[in-house]
Amino acid sequence: MTFTGNERHDITLDDALRLIRNHRQGAGANDHRCGFFGRAAIERLLAQPGCVGIRTYSARQDNGQPTLVLVGVNGNEQDITAIVIEDHIPCPPNCDPGSALHV
Repeated sequence: MTFTGNERHDITLDDALRLIRNHRQGAGANDHRCGFFGRAAIERLLAQPGCVGIRTYSARQDNGQPTLVLVGVNGNEQDITAIVIEDHIPCPPNCDPGSALHV
């Protein structure tokens, strides 16, 4: 497969809610519900030469909290590791309680 950057990733809100509920059923009481990455960090990944998208790696902090590591990816499915980001702002405590996804 060759990545183009135009792959479809849309799902319905109902499907998103189902997936989030599935995850929460297996998560610990203190696990993060989600995390925020600022636009500038995402744009730095995407601005790398040849970058057509972002790959996420499931990871775990030293304290046991789950997290994501993000890298850029080129059209040949290869990670671009010149810039690697992780330091997301976690929820809780930085949550949007009004979001439909905050189930």
